[in-house]
Amino acid sequence: MIRKTLAATTLALTTLTALPAAAEIVTKTSPHSVPETIDRLESAVTEAGATVFARVDHAEGAANVEMELRPTMLLIFGNPQLGTPAMLDGQTAGLDLPLRVLAYADDSGMVHVSYHDPATLAADHGLPADAEYLTKMTGALNKLTDKAIAEE
Repeated sequence: MIRKTLAATTLALTTLTALPAAAEIVTKTSPHSVPETIDRLESAVTEAGATVFARVDHAEGAANVEMELRPTMLLIFGNPQLGTPAMLDGQTAGLDLPLRVLAYADDSGMVHVSYHDPATLAADHGLPADAEYLTKMTGALNKLTDKAIAEE
């Protein structure tokens, strides 16, 4: 009995340690509506010289299948000068690039912007943790989202 319990515990711990760590998500609050927050983010991205690849309105998609979802929009954008070196170091980084920022309203109507911390790319894709492109991605996401949520 004790051996079976010990074996089950060992198997459970082995399985848990084999699971990938959840990517750290950075979340900020926006004083603007979801569409306005994404508009402001898109403007900041283009002003910074990056490329907007897509804008996804998840609530609209839900409405198309007769379901209701609080306002939720995703902006996908990037800069090949940063993304390409990351993919050269670990091509699977392309699974998480280009960068994505989600704006959504919670159940109380508060608007948030969220994104994965670029530092998680290092662990997830075997990239050098001290890579300059990760530092630049982190700085860019912080600066761009701060601009999108500014109260000006």
